[in-house]
Amino acid sequence: MLQQFRQRFWLPPRAHGDVIEDRTVSFLELFYDLVYVVVIARAAHILAEDISWRTFGEFAVVFGMIWVAWMNGTLYYELHGREDGRTRVYVFIQMMLLALLAVFTAEAAGDGGAPFAIVYAGFLGVLTWLWYTVRRQDAQEYLAVTARYVTGMVVSIVVIGVSAALPDSARMAVWAIFVLGWVGGLLLFGSSVRPTEMGVSATDSMVERFGLFTIIVLGEVVVGVVTGLSDTVHNLRSISTGMIGLMIGFAFWWTYFDFVGRRLPRDDGPSLTRWMLSHLPMTLAIAATGAAMVSLIEHAADTRAPEATAWLLSGSVALGLVALVIAMRALQDYDRLPSLYRPVSAGLVVAAGVALLAGWWRPAPWLLALTLVLILTAVWLFAIDRWLRLDDPGEAR
Repeated sequence: MLQQFRQRFWLPPRAHGDVIEDRTVSFLELFYDLVYVVVIARAAHILAEDISWRTFGEFAVVFGMIWVAWMNGTLYYELHGREDGRTRVYVFIQMMLLALLAVFTAEAAGDGGAPFAIVYAGFLGVLTWLWYTVRRQDAQEYLAVTARYVTGMVVSIVVIGVSAALPDSARMAVWAIFVLGWVGGLLLFGSSVRPTEMGVSATDSMVERFGLFTIIVLGEVVVGVVTGLSDTVHNLRSISTGMIGLMIGFAFWWTYFDFVGRRLPRDDGPSLTRWMLSHLPMTLAIAATGAAMVSLIEHAADTRAPEATAWLLSGSVALGLVALVIAMRALQDYDRLPSLYRPVSAGLVVAAGVALLAGWWRPAPWLLALTLVLILTAVWLFAIDRWLRLDDPGEAR
């Protein structure tokens, strides 16, 4: 009976290199990602209430930690997960820890920092155990790679655990180093190890998973608009500002899923790594855009948008556009369709600069939002023009 239980319900993780090419994102993965909706919303809450360089920096660090957690959980399921009971139990354990993490996320830069660190370290502990169980059954060719990864996870647990005892400012500095360490480590790892040695390859399910996380973060723009409208007087100007602001989220969705989403990155280490990491600044920018919406709508009656709000909104749009360029340059289609992607990438960089100029101009809130929408629309129309100029536009789909 016990043997049958293990064979049918409690299977070992898939080994490195055991890639399911036609795998689709499961309902369990969708459920898992939904928890991040709450965690990210809590992270953006403080930034929405008090826009400043300090709060943005704190938000960026906390968001980076959330993204690192999501990426590790996502890659584990993509590379090693199954549809068995063992995978489900461990995913639900992670979800419980994430729900608890959300309780402390809004105050992570202050009084909630210590419990946030403790729960986060516990979450990393679960993931470390899961990655270690993969290593126990890996072929010899993957042992060196998995040893480095598991070592990095153990070091992460120690660093985050120790940070719980530090003062608030020192703790945030350690967390910032932690996020930068992961980004730098992944870039170094991806450039020095071939995908075949990592047991990682670009698949449709991986692309879909990163696209779904982008959709989740786009929901923060909707949350920001609704929160802003709920906290202010309902009149034509505030409602118009909110609806125009919502269109910024629509424009991000349109550009991302037309030219980045559902498209495979190159299957080499550096490109795959850059493609994955480009989603960190991209999703951070979208979430910050949602936070800026609250203040933008609350000041809808002002003749000029508040300076901090204008820079947060325009800067977030600019950052998101630059991140899109990084993602595009890592795609297989960037080489396959250079007449489309190269001019569009250049157009996105120009649009990012113009968006910053709009923030410096600082017009009325509704006009600032409209200006950014027009900038994003112009880029998309330019991209469509380049697409229509292809000999066979259908090949770009």
